Amino acid sequence: MSKNIILCGVGGQGTVLASKLLSAASMAKGLPVKSAETIGMAQRGGSVTSHIRIGEGAYSPLIPMGKADVIIAFEPAEAVRMLPYLKKDGVIIVNSRPVMPVTAALGGSDYNGTEMTEYLSKKVGSLTVVDSDKACEELGSSKIINVLLLGAAISRCDIGLLKEDIRSAIGRIVPEKFHSLNFRALDYLG
Repeated sequence: MSKNIILCGVGGQGTVLASKLLSAASMAKGLPVKSAETIGMAQRGGSVTSHIRIGEGAYSPLIPMGKADVIIAFEPAEAVRMLPYLKKDGVIIVNSRPVMPVTAALGGSDYNGTEMTEYLSKKVGSLTVVDSDKACEELGSSKIINVLLLGAAISRCDIGLLKEDIRSAIGRIVPEKFHSLNFRALDYLG
């Protein structure tokens, strides 16, 4: 088994923690893992990308273009930006909530993300759009988008891990006072 997973979003959305959870869960199962992160210069609001390669045969942490099995996108425009990495029959899990880039805000843009998800729906055979606004409202926190998207990915496609693997990683990495909230987010989409 080998899986190539890209996580992408903007600073402050929890992509780095999601990457750590996937890596820790894989290592706990005895699976080889290679990962690399690129964190935008703006910190909050800058592009953040993580490459995670799980299983045998990965000699570099960077996923080549056209080889990602799954893209887990925390922001619609970031999903479009990373689309060249997705393999032909790959899967995209994308958060519907946009984060307007600073340059777009300064230019008076009315970016709302729908044009990006519409574009993805035409280009990708397997696309799941997650309404994180609804989930955050129902769960009572906006800090669970990362675990919400991991749960969606596990429910919608084979990433080589089970929810129990991620639950165990949460138990080891996330402070205990946030366990219950994150467990509910992991199970939110089924």
